[in-house]
This record gives sequence, C-alpha cells and structure tokens, in this order.
Amino acid sequence: MAAAPAHAEVRELGVSGEVPLAEPSCPTDCQAIGRVSGYPVQIGALKNPFLVNEPGTVVAFSIRLGKPDAEQNTFFSNLFGGQSQARLSILKPARTKRRHRLQAQSEVFDLQNYFGSTPTFALEKPIKVTKRTVVALTVPTWVPAFAVNQPNDVAWRFSRENCDDAQEPAAQQTLKSLRTYACFKRTARPVYSVTFVPDPKPTTETPAEGQNGNTQTRGSSSHADARTGGVRP
Repeated sequence: MAAAPAHAEVRELGVSGEVPLAEPSCPTDCQAIGRVSGYPVQIGALKNPFLVNEPGTVVAFSIRLGKPDAEQNTFFSNLFGGQSQARLSILKPARTKRRHRLQAQSEVFDLQNYFGSTPTFALEKPIKVTKRTVVALTVPTWVPAFAVNQPNDVAWRFSRENCDDAQEPAAQQTLKSLRTYACFKRTARPVYSVTFVPDPKPTTETPAEGQNGNTQTRGSSSHADARTGGVRP
C-alpha cells in the first residue's frame, strides 16, 4: 500500500464503529450482484457514506465476500460469463439528476480465491479524487458481496435502466462516459469499504513576496544553542 502523506488522517469510507461491514447473503440466502456499478447511499446512521467531500487519494478497498457452494458458484459464473471480479470506480455527479460521469477506475481484481473472507486490496496506482465524487463498486462479472434482508434504513443506488433485470449488462467501464444511476433499492447493499487519504492541509501561510520579488523575512539573525547543537532564530 502506498504510504500516507505526513499528518494525513486515513479514513475508511463505508464503515464506522457503529456501522461495521454487514454479512453477505451467501450461501444461506445466496444472492450476488452482476454486471453493474453501484454504491450504498445509506447504511443506518451513515448517509452518503461513499461521497468524498474533500480532495485526496483512494489507496485501497476491502470487500466482504460470501462463500457460495459449488452449485451456486457454477450458476453465477455461467449466468454472468466468468469468475468473480470487481474494481473501484470514481464517479462525478453531473448536473442532470442521477447521472454520473466516470472519472477514473482501478484495475480489475479477481475474487474467486477469497470467498468466505474480507480481503483488502491495495491499488496498483492510487487514485487522486476531487471534492464531491463518489467511490462506487463496479462488477464486470459477479460478486457474492451482497447483503440482503437489511433494515429499511439501508439502501443502494445502481446503474441499470431496468431495475428489475438483474442480468442487464450495466457496469460503467468507459472513462468519461455518462450513465444514469436511476435504480434505488432498500434493505440491500454491496458490502465494501474504501481507504481514503485526504490531502494534508497546510499549517502555515506562504510568505509574502516583496516588491522586488524577494521573500520578505523578519528576524533573520540566528545563533547556535550550545546545549542542544541546534540553531535558534
């Protein structure tokens, strides 16, 4: 994982002390999501948990994967055309309601070997994000990282035009493209979190420039401190 900038506060989007990652539905009531991009808009007390409100860098994500049995695994792989995969997408809400432009994406991660666990993946190239962007999960094939039968204060939004057609290919994967995220469903959500490092904030102002172009300074004399070996202004 890339090192965090000095004094930056690393944050985990999508979870809190009161709102941990939920348990996926597989294998008991096994449901998966496939060929779609989406993100939770509410998880209990967390509203818009994947909306970034300041510039920074996305460096990793964690995804909680259910463990479908062999028959379930085969069913989803045949239905969605391949083994389980996912990637992160950085979306910028457009002026038109519910439309998002794809600003950036991570590489695709193969998830088949991690079923039944919560792996954390460091991005090969950390993604710089701007204010008012959303970090969504894009699923090129399918993932069993889906929690169902959740409380009514849990909801997610996703990129299909026909919200009830679970097989419609709707994963947003063309950079700069616009897509309508018209579908909104309660009591279910994809189960992931995102490691975000805000840009560090300066603690001092830039010195003013003099009229001749030289930086103005005060108290430029200095002397050594014999006790410490340091220098005092």
